[in-house]
Amino acid sequence: MFMKRNILVVFQPEGFLSRTCVHYTFVPKHTPCQDWALNQMQEFIDSTSKLFVLTGAGISTESGIPDYRSEGVGLYATSTRRPVQYVHFMRSSKARQSYWARNYIGWPRFSSFKPNISHLTLAEWERRGKVHCIVTQNVDNLHQKAGSRRVHELHGTAFSVICTTCSQTVTRHSFQTRLREDNQHMSAHSLEIRPDGDVELTEEEVNNFKVPSCEQCGGILKPDIVFFGDNVPISRVNKVRQELASCDGLLILGSSLFVYSGYRFILQAAESGIRMSAINIGPTRSDKHLSFRVDARCGEVLPRLSL
Repeated sequence: MFMKRNILVVFQPEGFLSRTCVHYTFVPKHTPCQDWALNQMQEFIDSTSKLFVLTGAGISTESGIPDYRSEGVGLYATSTRRPVQYVHFMRSSKARQSYWARNYIGWPRFSSFKPNISHLTLAEWERRGKVHCIVTQNVDNLHQKAGSRRVHELHGTAFSVICTTCSQTVTRHSFQTRLREDNQHMSAHSLEIRPDGDVELTEEEVNNFKVPSCEQCGGILKPDIVFFGDNVPISRVNKVRQELASCDGLLILGSSLFVYSGYRFILQAAESGIRMSAINIGPTRSDKHLSFRVDARCGEVLPRLSL
């Protein structure tokens, strides 16, 4: 097999589901990766010395966290609920009350998710000098839990809360304590979870929820996350651009790159002639720029690659 410039070769796995132990609830329908596809990915890994890794929600579905857009299992396919918009959150006290009530109930479970084999493999690759940096579109902290240190959280982190007025930050765990102290009447539980940690609550449960203000200035508190409708800070974008400029390969893991915040780095890599590949179940926005894409589960492919 050979590659032609700007022609995408998609390696479509065949056969039965892998025996690897993962959470399949939020993983889209897929089939295992064939050896010949794995060999092409191995060749890509071998040809790079400083790897820039861009991860999306698809790398965390195997840990039990749902994504937004996966066919049949993503939030958009299973619910009419949509994530809160930045403008709505800032303008409406009711929107903030609803968000924090649902997030309060969902936080114990969301914060307890553990990294899967993909996160652990990338952490090992970093320790061995193959991965120069990881840029994640996720807010779940799983890369750090796995041991990765060179991580840029493009959309922020759910593990920190920031004041929108004075920019003071507190940990989400400490904010959970404040929420619990102010809402001792709250006893709701939920078995469901959403990509950002939300759960479903009744109107009565939401209406009785008290949302604390910033202890320093009384300002509005929000998770240190780039909400839908908001922009990634330009300083963060520029830092990631600098990291990419020093790399010789870009690997996309578990992302359709539907939103521009991550896709912009694909365009930068294409302009710079940096070779790119992807492991993702289903097509991505970047396909026309890739040397190839392995249509498979990240947790099946990554551990089978050697450095």
